[in-house]
Amino acid sequence: METGQRLGVGVIGAGFIGSFHARAWQGVRDADIVAVTSRTRTSAEALAREVQELGVGADVTVHDDIAALVRDPRVDAVWVLTPNFTRVEVVQAITREVTSGRARLIGIAVEKPLGRTVAEAREVLGLVEGAGLLHGYLENQLFSPSITRAHGLVWERGAKAAGTPYLARAAEEHSGPHNTWFWNGADEGGGVLNDMMCHSVEAGRFLLTPPGADTGTWLTPVSVTASINSLKWGRTRYAAELARTYPDVVDYTKSPSEDYAHAVFEFLNGDGEPVVVEATTSWSYVGAGLRLSFELLGPEYSMDSSTLSTESRVFLSRDLQQGRGEDLVEKQNAEQGLMPIVSDEAMSYGYTGEDRAFTADFLAGRQPRESLANGLQVVELLMAAYRSAEMGQTVTWPVDLAGFTPAVAKGEWNPRRK
Repeated sequence: METGQRLGVGVIGAGFIGSFHARAWQGVRDADIVAVTSRTRTSAEALAREVQELGVGADVTVHDDIAALVRDPRVDAVWVLTPNFTRVEVVQAITREVTSGRARLIGIAVEKPLGRTVAEAREVLGLVEGAGLLHGYLENQLFSPSITRAHGLVWERGAKAAGTPYLARAAEEHSGPHNTWFWNGADEGGGVLNDMMCHSVEAGRFLLTPPGADTGTWLTPVSVTASINSLKWGRTRYAAELARTYPDVVDYTKSPSEDYAHAVFEFLNGDGEPVVVEATTSWSYVGAGLRLSFELLGPEYSMDSSTLSTESRVFLSRDLQQGRGEDLVEKQNAEQGLMPIVSDEAMSYGYTGEDRAFTADFLAGRQPRESLANGLQVVELLMAAYRSAEMGQTVTWPVDLAGFTPAVAKGEWNPRRK
């Protein structure tokens, strides 16, 4: 590691999310992306070129493996953006180099979810803490400007006068992922509940927690009632479409992953009051594109936000022949008609804010508030939701989830099976 006033960041994983972080880095000061590695060199080289074209890193080194990247003297911290099924082995490789003394790092930031099970998430946290690294959980929605601004105002103007909020609603919906491994339950760790409810649960907890307070301390879980289903992609027609689009996908007529999930999490807050997070997620929403919506309700106030309620829109008539793309909004489902424009998705969705915050914390030698411990808490909540859905009843705390793996992840779940 080279000391200095700028943070050198190595990116591990060069897929879709890597490009989002590269674009987000245009709003980050005092840090550069200096190195990239990925499971395929071609994707790593493509991300390195994008980084340099965006001006968020110069002379970006493409490494063939993780060990070489973390030993790079220009790398002070790493961002782990690899698929869920690689999470443990990637963190093992990083921390092995650090604990052996072959590499010197300040910190590590890990994308959601922290693991496919509680056991995996605990192992990741234990490895990082054992290596003595600062750590951040890359939960972008907590850094979305529309959420952080509303959160601060509601607590200052509403909660201070009328009392703490009691209900948070969060939903994330789109038409489905763009990579095979997301659709395979064993690789993903489940379906949409694991993939996207991790966002909604943490956003809900954040909204219910006072600014500056630790979410895990302020909110004590009491119970969860959840349900999951395969509404669209388990149907014969759409299972066949998946098979055509992603040749290595599992047979969704036999072993689907859930494309819809709903959960109600009950907590006691720091005042001893009952509060609720309602979370809904789906891969079966067909609309303009990715829809993120949030609500917070309190005794004399409320807030709401939706990413598809944008300031700008465009209209393209039926006479225009349009090629497919996602230039207006992520997970775009049409190229004609009245379309919302998300002017800066990396900023709006919170990627810029989280990268900026973790960079500042690592440079200051300060442990980020949104830590991997938060990531573990989220996985515990998600696994309890899976258990509730499988049992068809409310799960209450304390609950032992150390050996639990969702039936979806084991290929043993099919709501159409008679």
